[in-house]
Amino acid sequence: MAQSTPAVLSAFEIQALISYLDQEPAPMMVMNTAYEILAANTAYQRQFGTVGRSYVGHKCYAVSHGYTVPCDQAGEHCPLQRALASKGPDRVLHVHHTPRGPEHVDIELRPIIDAEHRVVGFVERLLTIRHASAQPSREGLVGQAPAFNRALAELQRVAPSSLPVLLLGESGTGKELFARAVHEASPRARGPFVVVDCSGLTETLFESELFGYEKGAFTGAVARKAGLVETAKGGTLFLDEIGDVPLAMQVKLLRLIESGTYRRVGSVETQNADFRLVAATHKPLQKMVDEGSFRQDLYYRISAFPIHLPALRERSEDIPLLVESLLRRAGGSQELHAARETLALLGRHRWPGNIRELRNVLERARLFADDGVIRPEHLPPGFALVSVSGAHAAVTGSMRPHGDEAAFIAYVQQFSGTRRELAQALGLSERTLYRRLKAAGLA
Repeated sequence: MAQSTPAVLSAFEIQALISYLDQEPAPMMVMNTAYEILAANTAYQRQFGTVGRSYVGHKCYAVSHGYTVPCDQAGEHCPLQRALASKGPDRVLHVHHTPRGPEHVDIELRPIIDAEHRVVGFVERLLTIRHASAQPSREGLVGQAPAFNRALAELQRVAPSSLPVLLLGESGTGKELFARAVHEASPRARGPFVVVDCSGLTETLFESELFGYEKGAFTGAVARKAGLVETAKGGTLFLDEIGDVPLAMQVKLLRLIESGTYRRVGSVETQNADFRLVAATHKPLQKMVDEGSFRQDLYYRISAFPIHLPALRERSEDIPLLVESLLRRAGGSQELHAARETLALLGRHRWPGNIRELRNVLERARLFADDGVIRPEHLPPGFALVSVSGAHAAVTGSMRPHGDEAAFIAYVQQFSGTRRELAQALGLSERTLYRRLKAAGLA
């Protein structure tokens, strides 16, 4: 019985597609079902093309990641495989190699279906994310770890909408930076970003700060004052540590969110609010609801789109990137960097205070780094380390001095489980493990 010929795109169809896609402002390219790039529009060539380097005919995973196998075999989500199976669109956030270095890219892949309902190719749209960096940066969000990328992908999904966002996570995980990124990626980016620190406000102060007050509303109110809700008009209102809002004020906050109206303290005139709500807390709100210390109806209003922000120990592979970024942000006339041994120690610390704790450790250490190099002895006395030993210590210390690579290879060669099990045993992401295997010639 003769086998059917695989469906493919003709040269005419590819040219017709590119002629159409050239009218699009977003970078887009056409691929076949074998991961090969067939063509790209002008926007892609301008943003991702490199002079003297061809991408046509090359595998998408080789061009974008430098991989020798598809993304799903390197521990990442592969949109092509998902779109091929479902015959529908798929979307994912990846870190791509670009002429400017590694960048976060939001990818949307759409299959091309022929008359016989066969997938004959794909159109891929690529959007570079500007509110986060995969390289050291003096401002904003920084990271490449899978746990960080998952939170960033969720942020990218919700930002264009008007849904309230609830940021959950331990203290020091960067909630305000994530909240600002939601604002900057939203249609309200040109409006104000207003922060309300709920943790330090009493019941009376909370109401006057949030809603404002009229002249004479209370002793000391010598003039009308606009509240933070009014200040946030057209922008984003960020309620940090919303779990600390007094129970008596929660009903007024709920009324503000549900009706979009409020009254200044001492006024009977109703004002219209116009803001996008982002809230954050390190407290277990669901448990507080069960205990009666947080209103259930308010919880449901603010938690339309919860995002869990990973603790630093859940994204420890980002520590070298964060260290360099924090040292740049610290300022000063001297350029600083951390020694490899220092990075190894920092990478094994549990970081109960998360990025805030890391910043404090570096601010102290830089005062001792007279030659611009932060060494282990510059870390705080009694610096808590997670104890590791034997071969596991050698293979997990990816930033440790040379000699560890032999232990890594020996450990891999004697391991009898799957790649995923190996990654778990080493405490690495599958993506990081694949890179180490590739570097060691074991991929």
